[in-house]
Amino acid sequence: MNALEFDVIVIGGGHAGVEAAAAAARLGADTALVTFDLNKIGVMSCNPAIGGVGKGHLVREIDALDGIMGRAIDQSGIQFRVLNASKGPAVRGPRAQADRKLYRSAVQGLLAEQENLTCLAGEVIGLVFQDSPRLDNGIGDAGGAWIKAGQRVGGVVLADGRQIAGKAVVLTTGTFLGGAIHIGQEVRQAGRVGEAASNDLARFLRGLGLPIERLKTGTPARLDGKTIDWARLEMQQADAEPLPFSYLTEAIQVPQIACGITYTNARTHQIIRDNKHLSAIYSGQIDSKGPRYCPSIEDKVTRFADKDRHQVFLEPEGLDVDTVYPNGISTSLPRDVQTDYIRSIEGLERVTIEEFGYAVEYDYIDPRALNDDLSLKACPGLYLAGQINGTTGYEEAAGQGLLAGCSAALCAEGQGRRFSLARHEAYIGVMIDDLVTRGAPEPYRMFTSRAEFRLNLRPDNADQRLTGMAVALGLASQDRKAAWQNKQAALTAARDYCQTHQLTPQEWQSLGFEAKSDGQRRSIADMASVDAHSIDQLKQAIPELSRFGDKILAQIKTDALYAGYIKRQSSDIRVLESEAKIKLHADFPYGDVGSLSGEELELLNRVRPQNLSQASRIPGVTPHALIAIVRHLKRA
Repeated sequence: MNALEFDVIVIGGGHAGVEAAAAAARLGADTALVTFDLNKIGVMSCNPAIGGVGKGHLVREIDALDGIMGRAIDQSGIQFRVLNASKGPAVRGPRAQADRKLYRSAVQGLLAEQENLTCLAGEVIGLVFQDSPRLDNGIGDAGGAWIKAGQRVGGVVLADGRQIAGKAVVLTTGTFLGGAIHIGQEVRQAGRVGEAASNDLARFLRGLGLPIERLKTGTPARLDGKTIDWARLEMQQADAEPLPFSYLTEAIQVPQIACGITYTNARTHQIIRDNKHLSAIYSGQIDSKGPRYCPSIEDKVTRFADKDRHQVFLEPEGLDVDTVYPNGISTSLPRDVQTDYIRSIEGLERVTIEEFGYAVEYDYIDPRALNDDLSLKACPGLYLAGQINGTTGYEEAAGQGLLAGCSAALCAEGQGRRFSLARHEAYIGVMIDDLVTRGAPEPYRMFTSRAEFRLNLRPDNADQRLTGMAVALGLASQDRKAAWQNKQAALTAARDYCQTHQLTPQEWQSLGFEAKSDGQRRSIADMASVDAHSIDQLKQAIPELSRFGDKILAQIKTDALYAGYIKRQSSDIRVLESEAKIKLHADFPYGDVGSLSGEELELLNRVRPQNLSQASRIPGVTPHALIAIVRHLKRA
């Protein structure tokens, strides 16, 4: 095949682009990853961390589908912690602070090992459409003249005049599409500090008449760790036993470090209030929406005026660098104001600022213009992933990138195969369904509360839910397939033993367990379903269990804890699938259903859907609401 002809072309070297390119190549598509600077592939633009509550679930799912994010952070994480560790497994959030250089190196190394993948340096300025003339006479608003409705994409055009032909294209432009950086009243065209924006491509896409709008996000200053008074700060240690993200990682080998914790104070807040009018956000210079759940320090001080302090995590950016990321104080205030308020914080009074914080505004396409495989409805063969769809965060971008890359490879294959994930199958499915049905009026971030079936969508069982799909699709490597098959065999053996090995109440009581004296024999699985009965207690009582290993037994324990809930959720899922055609009469009393949100009541009463299937397509009406309607109908 000619060097400038590929099955799939992926534009962008961020997290979405990396996963899209790797996934397409794993499926056998001859794939090109095109980005400004090959050395910047895998760079973490903002916070040097992966995972968290909701986000950690996404990383586990990406790994279960044989993506590379989990393996990359396992090779570069310098502080692993499980958030919500005291809560149930369904809402625990694995998270790891990364060494920026190690993470970038790990990503590039994993890509280098991937067959069928070529990385090319270049700036994409437009698309080529099948049966359209070359775009060699300039682009801009006239770009739309080259495309007819429904015409397939056929490749891309680079700034140096080269064309690359492709059967499918994936756009993962991050914050570079029409990107503009704001520091106080200063505005620069850039996707991130020191790197040019993708303005020509932005003008080209606007010329196609796509539904393009603007969003914004921000980042804090970077500090010189040598000038921080660490002795005055509270320190947060890594977990004693780091929990890997990837199911292929046996143990974390990277040295672990502590992070510092400090707080803003009344003086900090006064400095910000006195200068808020100089912030790009509050001066009117920016009118696009930012992430509600990751506000700037200006937003925090304004919106939460009753709080006398806000927490700041001081996160080292590497093992051999002194740069520190102060998580919690992103800003677009002028440089002198940033210096003043940062030095008002305990432990930072003499700090040196290496790089000032900024807000970045960028173009995105309304994701309601997409199908559930992330293809653009108006243009077959064109797929979008990441911030271009209105999301924020590395993990959200990577999850979309993986699915878009799979979809693009299947499109290029031309056999009619599709790949998508439903809400009950994965958090990735929840995210994509939210985007394509409800849009992204603000930057979309994943939370566990967004998933109706979150008790089943746990980080511990992502491989059980998804790796079989990856194997069937041809997405999983031989190593992944072998590891999953071995684990499945071990789980099957352990489950069989735990379900068939039964004791009387008296026998369980003699071993130190609480068991109702009702004459009923109870299995190990029954006893494991009691939260108070630990794996160590069970192993001590029944030594034969030790042969299965702690990881397998931990999975057995978690599955047993959730078995009853999962059974009910599985029933709810079947109800939705089998009863989607249930008719809803014109005066159906939605107010009598109960458990519907105010928004859902308003939408249902306004639209008055004729059946459950139509109700399911109303943006803002969740599967939980549909289940509640079905239950009400059955009661009635």
